[in-house]
Amino acid sequence: MSEDTAELEARLEEQDEFEPPAEFVSQANVSDDSIYDEFEEDWPECWERAAELLDWDESYDEVLDASNPPFYEWFTGGKLNASANCLDRHLDERGDEAAIEWVGEPTDEENRTYTYEELHREVNEFAAALKELGVGEDDVVTMYMPMIPELPIAMLACARIGAPHSVVFAGFSAEALATRMESADSEYLVTANGYYRRGDPLDHYEKTREGLGDVGHDVSDVVVVDRLGEHGHGHDLESNERYYRDLVDEQSGAEVEPVSRDAEDMLFLMYTSGTTGQPKGVKHTTGGYLAWTAWTSQAVLDVKPEDTYFCSADIGWITGHSYIVYGPLALGTTTMMYEGTPDHPERDRLWEIIEEYETTQLYTAPTAIRAFMKWGSQYPEQHDLSSLRLLGTVGEPINPKAWKWYYKHVGDESCPIVDTWWQTETGGMMVTTLPGVKTMKPGSAGPPLPGVDAQVVDPNGDEVAPGEAGYLTVQKPWPGMLRTLYQNDERYIEEYWAEYSDTQSDDMDDWVYFPEDGAKIDDDGYITVLGRVDDVLNVSGHRLGTMEIESAIVGVEGVAEAAVVGGKHDVKGEAVYAYVITEDGYDEDDEMRSRIEEGVEDAIGPIARPEQVVFTPELPKTRSGKIMRRLLEDIANGEELGNTSTLRNPDVVEDIQRKVGGD
Repeated sequence: MSEDTAELEARLEEQDEFEPPAEFVSQANVSDDSIYDEFEEDWPECWERAAELLDWDESYDEVLDASNPPFYEWFTGGKLNASANCLDRHLDERGDEAAIEWVGEPTDEENRTYTYEELHREVNEFAAALKELGVGEDDVVTMYMPMIPELPIAMLACARIGAPHSVVFAGFSAEALATRMESADSEYLVTANGYYRRGDPLDHYEKTREGLGDVGHDVSDVVVVDRLGEHGHGHDLESNERYYRDLVDEQSGAEVEPVSRDAEDMLFLMYTSGTTGQPKGVKHTTGGYLAWTAWTSQAVLDVKPEDTYFCSADIGWITGHSYIVYGPLALGTTTMMYEGTPDHPERDRLWEIIEEYETTQLYTAPTAIRAFMKWGSQYPEQHDLSSLRLLGTVGEPINPKAWKWYYKHVGDESCPIVDTWWQTETGGMMVTTLPGVKTMKPGSAGPPLPGVDAQVVDPNGDEVAPGEAGYLTVQKPWPGMLRTLYQNDERYIEEYWAEYSDTQSDDMDDWVYFPEDGAKIDDDGYITVLGRVDDVLNVSGHRLGTMEIESAIVGVEGVAEAAVVGGKHDVKGEAVYAYVITEDGYDEDDEMRSRIEEGVEDAIGPIARPEQVVFTPELPKTRSGKIMRRLLEDIANGEELGNTSTLRNPDVVEDIQRKVGGD
């Protein structure tokens, strides 16, 4: 390391505040600090700014109907179509410009560019095909697909005909697909025969067929994208299955009039982990969600039509819905999709793509940034990344060390970083700096966005003092919020509103949204998110319910009981630690450990695979029989144990500690 570089590293290490670069501020979509006061004074009418980013078939009557909290309605009376807003309205000015740049994993394969005109044409053709299959307005269409262009095409085709979509992450198991299709009463599925991962073609069709076999109702039609071609596994389609390309070719040149949807009509369902083990169907609607993703894409990610914007998330998660598909396309920009992993075929793959496509923004996860750090700065330094104007992080808090590495080695100290806190349920960003306005503080997400009333409170609901830890809450509704949980209004209230609300009140001021995250706030109003306070783990930015994992483990023959906690992990952020009691007559050996790992993968997917399986004759329990998960977390993290006096079996703790340390 040169003397200059060492000095720079030392300066960065000491610095805890960073001003946005003047060059960025001069061109930023939002650069006036008065926006915070304006939005507060003009709330909720301030959100007309978001609605004005869209084209409406019929104007809305009022911005917010808060007459029945927490079932808020936004832009009531307005009508629009999400597909038309993402495609049709851009054709005159952007028809020949790229809408989607898709990079497949095999580097010898032809990548695909869809102009707005081409994307519009294929979305129309597939929308016509779906109608031909019998898909009607309000029918839920499930998608179980990898990162291929046909996924956003299918989403936009569904939106065009008024059919909500429910995307299931391709890495999830067959059982997860069946559970979600059954919960959504979905009779239609769009899937793929496979995809590539680290150079290998993976069979997705077999897993799809397995999942369909467990759906408790008839599935009318299955559309299969032939992703693998000659590398496919030679499956014969069932009688209710058709190839995507055949259907689209049959509808060549077809045009489908976009269905005018009420602002409160459902746009999509997205299932997310819950503490009960049963995934929750989060309902997002057309007007408020689309306005929210468009506004946050413009204000926070600084997206402009002429950009080539790159979010590295998977569309199977909410980040991909909001910030690969709907937000960027609503603004008429070029959005990028990448099928593969950032280290295949080499560890510079992501930087190679950014250089080749002259990417202007990169929105990625702290998990990925920690991996980049581990691999070394030589990989980004091999490439010209000067096209980048803004960097972002999403999915979990980012530590200051990783933030500064990202700022220096990827952004060359000239790109502001937006560290964004939000959830599947919020629809889009809630807490972050506006990059053209606010000072950045590594490790802190930032202040709430203009118009967002986020507060950190104590168990009584009172605001905590600066520097103290508390619970993150949102005190007022916002346009991108979930409207309910699918066919379960009671659970919606219980999960998100009951903790700090007066659930008998009709007054909006008495209803407080609780996202179940801990946080602290500083003197400047910057919020640092500390992590989950419920039984949901955050593994590589993905939420996994502990009960769901525990149920999968107990489902393995020979397992009597299991407890799952999160342990700190250098790359994943949080990893799954499983403490397992076996039944009499079953060995606590590597074979049993492998069966447990496979059971979790089969039930949920590889992302939930335990980092460590620890066999124990007992679990630490209180005298009332409750598992003391706090102690198991301390053991997983190698931390000092707290008070064990309330345990009925304190001796077991030392035994578990020894096993974890020796494994």
